[in-house]
Amino acid sequence: MADDTDAITTRLAGLGFADKAIKEALKNKKQCTSLLSVLDEADLPSSGTDLHLDPASTPLLNSLAVATKDTALPGRPYIARAIRSGRLKSGLQVDYAIKYVKDTGGTTIDDAEFDKACGVGVSFTKEQVVENVKAWILEKKAEIEEQRYKLLGTTIANIKALTDLKWANALDVKNAVDAEFLSLLGPKDERDIVKKGKEAKAEKNTKVDKKAETSTAAEPDVLNNTSMFEEGFLGSLHKPGGNPQIKPELREAHLKATGGKVFTRFPPEPNGYLHIGHSKAIAVNFGYARFNGGECYLRYDDTNPEAEEEKYFTSIKEIVEWLGFKPYKITYSSDHFQKLYDLAEELIRRDKGYVCHCTAEEIQKQRGGKEGEAGPRYGCAHRTRPIEESLAEFRNMRDGKYKPKEALLRMKQDMESGNPQMWDLTAYRVLDAEHHRTGADWKIYPTYDFTHCLCDSFENITHSLCTVEFITARESYDWLCDALEVYKPRQSEYGRLNLTGTIMSKRKILKLVNEKYVRGWDDPRLYTLVGIRRRGVPPGAILSFVNELGVTTATTHIMTVRFEQSVRRYLEQTVPRLSLILDPVLVTLENLPDDHFEEISVPFKPNDPKMGEHKVPFTNKFYIDRSDFREVDSKDYFRMAPGKSVGLLRVPHTVRVTGFVKDDKTGLVTEIKAHYENDVEFKKPKTYLQWIGHAPEKGSPVKLEARLFNQLFLSENPESNPKGFLADINPNSEEIYKDAIIDTGFHEVRKRAPWPAREGEQNDGPVGPESVRFQGLRVGYFAMDSDSTEDKIVLNRIVTLKEDVGKN
Repeated sequence: MADDTDAITTRLAGLGFADKAIKEALKNKKQCTSLLSVLDEADLPSSGTDLHLDPASTPLLNSLAVATKDTALPGRPYIARAIRSGRLKSGLQVDYAIKYVKDTGGTTIDDAEFDKACGVGVSFTKEQVVENVKAWILEKKAEIEEQRYKLLGTTIANIKALTDLKWANALDVKNAVDAEFLSLLGPKDERDIVKKGKEAKAEKNTKVDKKAETSTAAEPDVLNNTSMFEEGFLGSLHKPGGNPQIKPELREAHLKATGGKVFTRFPPEPNGYLHIGHSKAIAVNFGYARFNGGECYLRYDDTNPEAEEEKYFTSIKEIVEWLGFKPYKITYSSDHFQKLYDLAEELIRRDKGYVCHCTAEEIQKQRGGKEGEAGPRYGCAHRTRPIEESLAEFRNMRDGKYKPKEALLRMKQDMESGNPQMWDLTAYRVLDAEHHRTGADWKIYPTYDFTHCLCDSFENITHSLCTVEFITARESYDWLCDALEVYKPRQSEYGRLNLTGTIMSKRKILKLVNEKYVRGWDDPRLYTLVGIRRRGVPPGAILSFVNELGVTTATTHIMTVRFEQSVRRYLEQTVPRLSLILDPVLVTLENLPDDHFEEISVPFKPNDPKMGEHKVPFTNKFYIDRSDFREVDSKDYFRMAPGKSVGLLRVPHTVRVTGFVKDDKTGLVTEIKAHYENDVEFKKPKTYLQWIGHAPEKGSPVKLEARLFNQLFLSENPESNPKGFLADINPNSEEIYKDAIIDTGFHEVRKRAPWPAREGEQNDGPVGPESVRFQGLRVGYFAMDSDSTEDKIVLNRIVTLKEDVGKN
C-alpha cells in the first residue's frame, strides 16, 4: 500500500470518515487500496484542511470503494466525482450509478442519461407520493382485495423497486401505502392473522408455483418466491427483443425464431464436477426461463479437449436433473465447430482478425506487462499483415502445419481501450489433443471468448446470464457479434455465490482426493454438488437456500453454517423422525419375563398425523445411548443412573436402574439392570429417553454404521493458512460409529423414499440412496450413503439438530 497506516488514518480522518469506517478499511488491504483510489478519482487532496467535502459524502465514497474492490469498473471516477459534487446523495443512487456504468460499459457517460438513471434531482412532495401510490394500488386492486394484507410488504417493496418513488422518502411511501390499504380493505380481521411457528413454516413449504410444475425433482420445487424473478436484478432485465442490434433485420429474425419467448442457457465447462456456486447459476438460468414461460439450454462448453472427460458430462446432466430442471435441449459448443471456423475466416476477411506467432511473453508485453510495468501497450507485428496472408496461415493452423503455441488467431480489437478484454484476444489456438466428440478432425480449437457469444447467437439466447467476473467480457462479447454482423444476445451479470470455510478450486480438491484426505469428489465433507447430494442434502433445500439469498449484482460470501441452517429448516418440515442410537448399551428389565412383548405406536412426526406412524417392539430388553447413563448420580443429572427413575418415549411406565455390569478389560458398562415400574403409582419423570427394543425375531434393532461430519477445515478461510490449505484440515472432520442402531421404522422410510410418498405410491424423479432421509432423535438429520449394501446400512449425518450444535 502506497501510504503507511498513519498517513492513511490522517487523510481519512481529515476528510471526515468515521473511526469505524477507517478501522474497517485498514483491516482489509484490498478495500483500503480501493478507497484511496476512489478518493483520488474524486479529486480529493491527500492532505490539507480545506477539503470542502460534505460529511454525507464519506459513507457514499466508502460504499463505492467496497462495491468495486474486487472488480474493475470503467466509469468509477465519474461516480466518485458525482458523489463529491453532491449530485449523488444516497446509497441507493450510488447503487444505481454502479449499475448504470456496468450496463453501459462506463467508457462514455451521457450526463442526462446518468442523472435520469440515478434519480439525480428527483424529489417528491408528500402529496405527490400519495397520488402515485393511489395510482399503483388502483392498478393492483383486484389482486390486493383477494390477498389483502398479505400483500402489504411486497406492495411497498415493489413500489420502491419498480417506480420512481424509489427516490422518495421511504417513510412517506410506507405511510401512503398503509393509508391506502386501510381505505381499501378496512382494519385487519381474522383473514389477515399471520400464522406463527411450525404451522406457518409448514404452510410456506407446501406452496408450489404453478410455473414450477415441470420440475422433475422428487421434492417439491421451492423456487416459488416470484419476487426473485420479478424484482431486483432479474426483474430489471430487458424483454425479448429489447437488446439493440447492429442491423434491424437481425432482431426481426431473432423474434421470428423464438416467438418472443425467453431463452437462456447454462453453459458449464465439462472439465470438473459442479460445486455449490453452480447451483445458483442453474437456478437463475433455468428458473428465470421457466418463470417467464421460456426455455433453457444445457450447453457444454467443450472447447478444451485436454481437460474434458465423459464422467463430467454425465455428472453435470445428472445434477441439473437432480435439482429439478429439464433442459430444452442438450447442446455442445462442438456442434458448431465448422460454423465457428467459417466465421473465423469471415472475421479475417473483414480485417478484424489476424494470425499471430508471438510467444506468451511477447503478448504480455504488448498488453503492458503485469500491472502495466512494461510500458505503453502496442500492437503485434503481425497485426498489419495482409488479409490473404492471415487467411492462408489460419488454414495452415487448421491443417496441422503448426505445433501448439506456434500460431494463434487473434481478434483485431482496440489496444488503446482501458478494458483488457479488448486487447486483441485469442480466437483460435493449436492443440495436440483429440476431442471426445469430433476425434482427430480438428487441430485447432476456438477459445471461450470467441465461442461463447457466437453459440449464444446461434441458439437465439435472449438473456446471457453470467456472474460478475465476466462484466469486462461484455464489451468483447458485443464487439465480436457486431464485427461479424450476427444476432447479438444481451449479456447481464449477477453476483456469484461463494461459501466460506471450504474450497472450490478444482486443482485443490483434486489434491485432497489424490492424497486421500477425502474419499473422492463426492465426499460428503466437500461442497461439490455430487458431495452435497451424497451427504443427503435435498435438492429442494439447495433451491430454497438460493431463493433466500436472492439475486443481486453483489458477490455473496456465505458462511457454511448459514447454508446448514437453511438445510435444517427445510428438513425440519419434510422428513420423518426415528430413534437412532450411536453407541448402544443394553438395558434388561429384570421384573419382566423373557417372552414379554408389546407393540408401541410411534408417529413419524409428533403432532403431524399426515406423516403416519409405525409400530416398534417393547420387550424386557432394550437399548439406550451410552451417553444417557452415569454410574454415579448427581442432582444436576436427569438421565439414567442407579436408583433414579426415568421415562422412555411412548412407554407408559418409568424404569429405575438397580445395577450394571462392566467389562473387566475395557471398563465400559455392557449391561444395565433395571426395574419396570408398572407396579407403583406413576410419577411423571423429569426426562424421557429414546430407546430401541431388543426383539431379534422382529428384526429389531436395525444395525448400521453412522458417519458424523464436521467442517473439513478449521477456519473460515483455509487458503489463508501460512502453511497452506492442507494444514488447515480438521483432524476430527469425520466420526464413525460402526455399531449404531436404528428402530424398525427405518424400513418404511427407506421403502417410501424420498419422503413423503405413501406406501404403494411411486415417486418421480432421480432417486438414489441419499433420498432416504430422516431425523435421528437428538443426533441430527441423516441420509443413506452410497456405500450401503444389502447386508450393511451406512448413514451420513446431513446436519446437526439446532440444539446439538457444539454439544456432540
